[in-house]
Amino acid sequence: MDNVVSAGSTTTVAGRLALGVTLLAFGLGTTGVIDGVATSDAMSVAHYVGGVALFLVGLLALRDGGAGVAYVALGALWFTWAVAEHGSANAAGLFLLLFALVALTLTLAGGDSLGQAMYGLLFLAMLVLAVAAFADSSVLTKAGGWVAVASGAVAWYAATAELAHWPAVLPRRAAGRGVTATG
Repeated sequence: MDNVVSAGSTTTVAGRLALGVTLLAFGLGTTGVIDGVATSDAMSVAHYVGGVALFLVGLLALRDGGAGVAYVALGALWFTWAVAEHGSANAAGLFLLLFALVALTLTLAGGDSLGQAMYGLLFLAMLVLAVAAFADSSVLTKAGGWVAVASGAVAWYAATAELAHWPAVLPRRAAGRGVTATG
């Protein structure tokens, strides 16, 4: 099977895989769905894969003229999250809120539909987790974790789709007979 990935998309695939693995580990740890696995157990993944690897992928993408800004920013945020001392729930909530704003910027920046879905879900996850931290709500924390899992799954799928030449966009349905873009 020929799975040649163009040089421009190699860093995108690596970045999406790193982000996907990080979000899946972080999200599953946050939900508490796996007995004995908590958010703190995902810190090594967040530190090395989400922080270091994602940051390096971003630098390579910038060097190659790619869109590495997203990976550099997200790598720096994951690294900081992993090594930071979260002194209070409000401090953690503020960090997550700022993380959400970066994800919102990436969502609004455009790009392919899977990328926008990935960043949009990341925005929603970090926003819900920020509110959960401010409100000290375990229900919202679990909900935010599940949204992070969804974002990680989209990131993983987007990378896998690129490598395996799977569909990367949903087919559009025709509007119907006689319907035009202007109505």
